[in-house]
Amino acid sequence: MTNKLMKLMAVTLLVLPAIANAQTTFGTTGRWIDRIGDLIQNLIPIVIAIALLVFFWGLVKFISKAGDEAEVKKSKGLMIWGLIALFVMITVWGLVRFIQKELNISGYNIDLPQVPRP
Repeated sequence: MTNKLMKLMAVTLLVLPAIANAQTTFGTTGRWIDRIGDLIQNLIPIVIAIALLVFFWGLVKFISKAGDEAEVKKSKGLMIWGLIALFVMITVWGLVRFIQKELNISGYNIDLPQVPRP
């Protein structure tokens, strides 16, 4: 019990100044958070493209394996999971955008992700 309490106190003493923004290292933490946000923002179009490819791969398999019931069932599953993934991602994006507009939150503009063109 005492060992856990000592560890908790040590972590609290190390983290508390950063949370209170009383230390200059908080700026470094803020930059890391921004980098993680940028990474996630750059990964979103890739994940959407993968979900779309899964759907179309299931569609191609569905058409090409029309005679085999087991393959048709697998390809239907691929199409369904691809659609579920797209639905969830677009719904989350829409909810975040709605909340951002309703609460009048500015600073980060959450637009529909686009694939960069060469």
